[in-house]
Amino acid sequence: MGKQLQSIFVELIRRASSDLPADIEAALRKARRQEIAGSPARSAIDMVLRNVELARETSAPLCQDTGTNLWYVRYPSGTDELRLREAIVEATREATHKAYLRPNAVDSITNQNSGDNVGILAPVVHFEQWEKKDIRADLLLKGGGSENVSIQFSLPHRPLSAGRDLHGVRKVVLDGIWQAQGKGCAPGIIGVGIGGDRMTSFQVAKEQLFRLLDDRNPDLQLRALEKRLFEEANLLTIGPMGFGGKTTVLGVKIGHAHRLPACYFVSIAYGCWAVRRASVVIKKGAGPRYGQVPLLAEPYLKR
Repeated sequence: MGKQLQSIFVELIRRASSDLPADIEAALRKARRQEIAGSPARSAIDMVLRNVELARETSAPLCQDTGTNLWYVRYPSGTDELRLREAIVEATREATHKAYLRPNAVDSITNQNSGDNVGILAPVVHFEQWEKKDIRADLLLKGGGSENVSIQFSLPHRPLSAGRDLHGVRKVVLDGIWQAQGKGCAPGIIGVGIGGDRMTSFQVAKEQLFRLLDDRNPDLQLRALEKRLFEEANLLTIGPMGFGGKTTVLGVKIGHAHRLPACYFVSIAYGCWAVRRASVVIKKGAGPRYGQVPLLAEPYLKR
């Protein structure tokens, strides 16, 4: 099963790297229609969409920065987790060799690139046992530019008079988007994590990037805040790649976690237009079933 798993995961990496999810592409095409003909904003989206087509046709990366490889793997009881990790590591090496991934793992002390995207905490893999009999792997390729403009706030935040409530959350999220300007390859997809500690708050934020753009948050207060932030962010006129226009974000997704009484963190995981996510379900006695839209959000939102 080792080599078979490795091949399945190599294909998952190829799809994530080169095939933009359908919901994101549809949102870009809708955004294009909203921008003025001949404007820098529409031209930027036109170039993005042409890039999407070429990447899909040639199995080439959507972006030269193939980012951090972030995996979520769910497996049934009795599965050898070590074999799953080994298959992911070897698939990462093979996918790098095939140029689905750029060598992106740099030793922080020696500044040496490992050359195969494998190193300390590279790739990043989260394992979780579940009651189903299938193995499910969800993969997100998170680029460095969008990672650089991701940000975390600790409330209360005096510069914005942002208190420890959803009104305060709204203020700092809009400020985080404003600070990003065009540097995160807008139009962005914004994942927000409320609560947790400093690390888990960002984890919640990044998990939001697996959600469908048109899904509905089961928490009514967060659903309303997502809608309001989406509308208000697109009034900032930062626009595609920072050229101005009506489309600064394609979506805002918010999750939350319990926190310590002393802490109230709000983390913003900025996703560029190329939020590259893909999933695969592996059933015994059946071939792998790939998908562009992971189901990670469903169990997460029900925790």
